[in-house]
This record gives sequence, C-alpha cells and structure tokens, in this order.
Amino acid sequence: MKSFDYKTRGVCSRAIHIEVDDNNVISAVRFTGGCMGNTQGVARLAEGRTPEEVISLVKGIRCGSKGTSCPDQLAEALEEMKRTL
Repeated sequence: MKSFDYKTRGVCSRAIHIEVDDNNVISAVRFTGGCMGNTQGVARLAEGRTPEEVISLVKGIRCGSKGTSCPDQLAEALEEMKRTL
C-alpha cells in the first residue's frame, strides 16, 4: 500500500490524500476542504480505478472561471504521485 498527500492549488479544497494498493488501484481518496458532496463523489468514483484511468477522466475539468477544479487537482496529484513513488 502506498499513500500520497498533495497540496492543492487554485481550488476550495486544501489537500488530497490518496492511497493506492499493490496492484496500482486507488483504494482511498480524501479531500480536505472544498464542497463536501462534490469531493466525496469524485473520491468514490476514483476508488477502484487505476491512476491512469482517473487522470484520463478528470484532467482538464474547470470550475467556473478558475483554471482548474477539484477533479483536475486530483489528476495533478495522481500525476505527481506517479513521478515520485
């Protein structure tokens, strides 16, 4: 089991905690802050998928006029996790 913490940028949530099992499947995602219903929904949809699957689904999603979103920040976190773990 690997875990990774990511400090978000440009969104209401402040951080994302990700856990990936030994088969490279996301087992848990927890957002700190942000819109609770949305972040819980995104987290549950990510669980049970590989980081690559989630990145392909949520990368580039924008929140209003912001240049990013909580789902996009999850993609950024997963990409950084892949580079560092």
